[in-house]
Amino acid sequence: MSAPSPVFVAGTGRSGTSQLADILGEHPQIHRIPMETRFIVDPGGLRDLADALTVRCDSIVGEDALRRLSDLLTVRVPGRRDDRGRTVPEVVGERRYRDAVGRLWPQLVACAFDESAPVVGAGHSDWPAGPFEPRSHRRVIPRYFSDRRELLEILRRVVDTMFGGAAADAGKPTWCEKTPFNLLCMDFLWELVPEATIVHIKRHPVAVVASHVDQPWAPPTVDGALAWLRPVYERWLAWKATVDLTDRRYVEVRAEDLAADWPEQRRALFELLGVDDFATRSTFQSHRVEHRNDQFDPGTRDFVERALDGVIPAMGYA
Repeated sequence: MSAPSPVFVAGTGRSGTSQLADILGEHPQIHRIPMETRFIVDPGGLRDLADALTVRCDSIVGEDALRRLSDLLTVRVPGRRDDRGRTVPEVVGERRYRDAVGRLWPQLVACAFDESAPVVGAGHSDWPAGPFEPRSHRRVIPRYFSDRRELLEILRRVVDTMFGGAAADAGKPTWCEKTPFNLLCMDFLWELVPEATIVHIKRHPVAVVASHVDQPWAPPTVDGALAWLRPVYERWLAWKATVDLTDRRYVEVRAEDLAADWPEQRRALFELLGVDDFATRSTFQSHRVEHRNDQFDPGTRDFVERALDGVIPAMGYA
């Protein structure tokens, strides 16, 4: 088989995205980037920048987007650790990460200048400035990309450097990146990496709600979890109704199906990804997928099902 395409894993969260990405990363041809990198689709990331320097570009919008991306890539991403204590620069290679980020700015900035800082204490111009008060602050004028493809090529090189380099270090020809809300950014992901395969893993929406209620980062009430999830489902379904995925590298799987017949489902999944079947150490297991089924009492489950009345069948569940 030819070299497999890169893979983005997508889902609502709590639908099996992490388990699926781990399994894909056990294949000898696919390197899993072992944590959510969060700089492609998150606010202030590459997706926002692509619009800010093209269809939305002016000096204010562009400068703001560059400032947010700088904060994301130099402060927030390197400062965030996963549950094993790792950072994104560590998992893709710290020098590689620094070099990719460092090469990015000259390609995005038209020019920079220092703007005089206002006097401290407006209305008290006679007050002397303190010894540490900045006299100016740095401003940048962004490049405007009339050809969006030029900008996307620049951003793609960042991804290739980080993810492709990490895969090469692992001795594998391609990579897999998992961020649940890749689900809502498929158009941009295919713009950025046209040959990528996006794997969308689904789980029964009631089980997804139940799992969210138990997470420390999600609303602890059923009403809150529904308010969190309903826009995700509705946005995804509205987008899917407008696109033709026939010729796209798009794979949709259900966690329940993977658990019911793992060897056969695994074989079919790897075939769709363009790689040979491989007996992975990790599997999807029915008891892990179904353990949320009885979390809600009958009344609460009925309430959730009614709240997601249109979503449940649209996602392929009776």
